Amino acid sequence: MTRHAVAAAAFAAALPFASPAAANEFAPALEALAVDRLHVIAADPAVVAAILERNAAGTPSQDEIEALDAEWRAQVGSGDAPLVASVSGGPAADALVAARDASQGLLTEIFAMDAVGLNVAVSDPTSDYWQGDEAKWQQTFGVGPDAIHISDVELDESTQIFQAQVSLAIADPQGGEPIGAITFGVNIEMLE
Repeated sequence: MTRHAVAAAAFAAALPFASPAAANEFAPALEALAVDRLHVIAADPAVVAAILERNAAGTPSQDEIEALDAEWRAQVGSGDAPLVASVSGGPAADALVAARDASQGLLTEIFAMDAVGLNVAVSDPTSDYWQGDEAKWQQTFGVGPDAIHISDVELDESTQIFQAQVSLAIADPQGGEPIGAITFGVNIEMLE
């Protein structure tokens, strides 16, 4: 174990929220954050438009989804990353980056997903492209337009920050049905 990993583990042991069981103590504050602030970001017109455009392009097969996910994983961190770049730029990604930056460290990452759980816009590249096999998508998009999912508090390996993920369904402003979902990494240490 590296010196950094030992220090992170010691820090985690000292914090009351470092265990998954303790995540529930933050659930009320995280849910209030979702209702008070995060839903506004989720409803950003650029984000909604990007999801609607992606959904209108058709539903890929499971084999196509898995191939895209493998392509994404191979591209993350490489110099040649056209798939990653396709969701890291443009108006929707710009809106997510602006929201992350305006949070002054409270939000560590934001990513929006389409009707099958593929990334549509990201503030920062995620480790995988397909979120459809994870609770953040299944417990929001699959539940309904007002659904909120709050993850356990975990140490994010890439940022070394204790965070929880708060995910919301994104509804079509016209009909109200879910069109996708959005996930926010929330720095627990900055949660009010």
